[in-house]
Amino acid sequence: MTKHYLSANAQTVQWGIWDAGIRPVLQIEPGDSVTIDTLSGEPEDLPPAGSSYTVLEDHRAVLDHVSRGSGPHLLTGPVYIEGAEPGDVLEVRINDISLRQDWGWNLQLPLHGTLPEEFPEERRLHLPIDRHNGTVTLPWGRQMKCRPFFGNIGVAPPPAYGRLSSIEPRVFGGNMDNKELVPGATILFPVFVPGALFSVGDGHALQGDGEVCLTAVETALTGNFTFRLQKGKGQKLPIAFTEASLITMGFHPSLDHAAQIALSQMVSLISEISGLSRQDAYTLCSIAADLRITQSVDREKGVHCIIARQDLPHFGEECKKLSSFA
Repeated sequence: MTKHYLSANAQTVQWGIWDAGIRPVLQIEPGDSVTIDTLSGEPEDLPPAGSSYTVLEDHRAVLDHVSRGSGPHLLTGPVYIEGAEPGDVLEVRINDISLRQDWGWNLQLPLHGTLPEEFPEERRLHLPIDRHNGTVTLPWGRQMKCRPFFGNIGVAPPPAYGRLSSIEPRVFGGNMDNKELVPGATILFPVFVPGALFSVGDGHALQGDGEVCLTAVETALTGNFTFRLQKGKGQKLPIAFTEASLITMGFHPSLDHAAQIALSQMVSLISEISGLSRQDAYTLCSIAADLRITQSVDREKGVHCIIARQDLPHFGEECKKLSSFA
């Protein structure tokens, strides 16, 4: 295993896009680990001049020199994983996530969010982050413990999709905004292009399910990831697991349809790895699984289905069939 480092700068950051045609900025072997820096915020999201907050050295350079895409997110990558081919599955183990800066931001915009008619005014907050204690202070004085994760994480989309905005989650991952994807989680992505082309960004210090006002506490993060391949497995959508849970995801403009997709994926997955019939797996989901609204603000809504590994028929041993990381 080789360890790599990928900084966030004007040569390694993409602004607001996912595209199979983007050239990789790092090439690694399966089993390697990469520490990746990310940035967060467009020019209007930066703290005002004269504030006590520190803007990272490369942040302004990225905003000055990287072409602005159709989405707001700054994504570091892509990383080419040697040997990855369409039809494979890329296993991404999240080893660690750390806070990079002393501030985060939260945004409300007219005609956006889950209650657009009730909150028609723009509001942008800058919130102090204590990196040492891992806390963020809200405007009313309450300190809350950070639980950082990456909102945008994934592989290159199918080439036929062309250039996509970083706003919508899709089959390749992207803006999933799933707060379960913290250190210790493993995500399995279907591969659509040679090398898989992994990118990550959109750091969140803290977010509730739904991300209802439009954003979380957005901030710059550093992540450490290990990559492995499953050859020729085939998979329709990203799935994930943690030490405690198994997670499937569904994305669709309709929350009802997103819920159906996430649930159908879970039924199929439980049946595949446990040997239960789909009908028995459906019953198990009704008894033990939870459907949660991942986010309700990104045009393609997100729902994830989550079940405790201890509630699977063989006490969570099934996840060992999914990945060697289990």
